[in-house]
Amino acid sequence: MRPTGQRRTTIKDVAEAAEVGVATVSRVLSGSGSASPGTREKVLAAAARLDYRPSALGRNLRRRRTGGIGLLIPDITDIFYGRLADGVLSCARSAGEPVMVGTTGDDPEREAHLIGTLIEESVERVIAVPSGDGEMWGPALRSGLGVVFAERPVRGAEHVPSVVTDDRTGVRTAVEYLAGLGHRRIAFLARHGQAQRVRAFREALTARAVPVDEELIVYAHATRDSAYAAAAGLLQHRSDVTAVLAGGNLLGEAAVLAARELDVRIPRDVSLIMFDDVPWAELCHPPLTVISQPAQDMGYRAAELVLREGRRSRTVTLPTELIVRASCGPRR
Repeated sequence: MRPTGQRRTTIKDVAEAAEVGVATVSRVLSGSGSASPGTREKVLAAAARLDYRPSALGRNLRRRRTGGIGLLIPDITDIFYGRLADGVLSCARSAGEPVMVGTTGDDPEREAHLIGTLIEESVERVIAVPSGDGEMWGPALRSGLGVVFAERPVRGAEHVPSVVTDDRTGVRTAVEYLAGLGHRRIAFLARHGQAQRVRAFREALTARAVPVDEELIVYAHATRDSAYAAAAGLLQHRSDVTAVLAGGNLLGEAAVLAARELDVRIPRDVSLIMFDDVPWAELCHPPLTVISQPAQDMGYRAAELVLREGRRSRTVTLPTELIVRASCGPRR
């Protein structure tokens, strides 16, 4: 028996005791996915030792739920995700639903822990900008938890409703605009989890008969330090690059800062287009050309989907728009 007043054992405690990841514990305890016999034994032994009771994953889950929406986003300080969260909160407030917000840092293990926490808190619905794959989300989906993905779908969970923007058209329009200015050495600064945008970038280059150089597709994690390192490394080591497409405002901010530090002039030396029309983009010198996407509407529509009873699996695709300012010029 657990002494009265003692903190309830969580899925993270079991993972630490078994020396495995939270996602592994979730798979073992839910009976889904793969785990070696040794790993399974370690997890079950740790759960028994800690008196962990995964009741939220059991047959009585639906009966025990108390309502509310969980919102999982990579970074609350990112303006895009702040606006998305505002859309969710606005819709949830009108429906009288409380919202619990968690930040994942685009880390699947951290996301798995937060999913476990939301299940333990008897939350009924989750809206997530996902980091993990379909296998990691499997236990939550099989438990009957209502899930809607925002900004990006999940491979292996295509049946889950999602609200996304038209990345393909947005990227294609940007590449066509840059190619029309004569640029052929175009780089893409991407965040992990932006596979659709990267795929659209390759397709757009090929359609314009522009060579695809995989070394010009540079990835960063969802932190300012990682974004800056990616942008600075690109501008330092690839002097042949004449244009950069940044996959989000964090990456665009990093590109502007790195260019300033390295005395790379925008747009004279390098043209720049950024996903997300954030307030500082128009105040930049020069003002940035952007691919605008409706973050607040995305959050609101995701909340509508997750709150709708008897909803069918569907993907809502919102439009993007290229807003031309002064950060792009002809190739020199």
